[in-house]
Amino acid sequence: MNVKLKALTKSIWVFHAACSPCNNCDIEILDLLTPRFDIERLGMVLVGSVRHADALLVTGVPNYKTKERLKILYEQAPKPCVVIAIGNCSCGRVMFRDSYNSPCTVDEVIPVDVYIPGCPPKPEAMIAGVAKLINKLKGK
Repeated sequence: MNVKLKALTKSIWVFHAACSPCNNCDIEILDLLTPRFDIERLGMVLVGSVRHADALLVTGVPNYKTKERLKILYEQAPKPCVVIAIGNCSCGRVMFRDSYNSPCTVDEVIPVDVYIPGCPPKPEAMIAGVAKLINKLKGK
């Protein structure tokens, strides 16, 4: 196993990329940081720069403006970088699939490793998605 991937199983530094979300997913992500759910016990920490991130957390639907910025963010992240799509919008453009301003899904812009659906997904679902990501990185 790659040393970098093995290190990711212990501590995942996450950069949150908001691609025009409605902020419901963002509120649930903030709920993960509270002592009730405490995502930091799994080693996940939000960082302020994509250059320090191991994972890219994407919420919302890429539109014409955010699509290019999302590509740039992914290119700036150190590799290997895992991508987590949070919410129905980033997983498949559910209610925005026929919208004039929503040209594509997140996985058409950058490769997505984990999908966590829901509108918004509950913190328990996000923790389960992170656990599946860690198992995937371990090769289980």
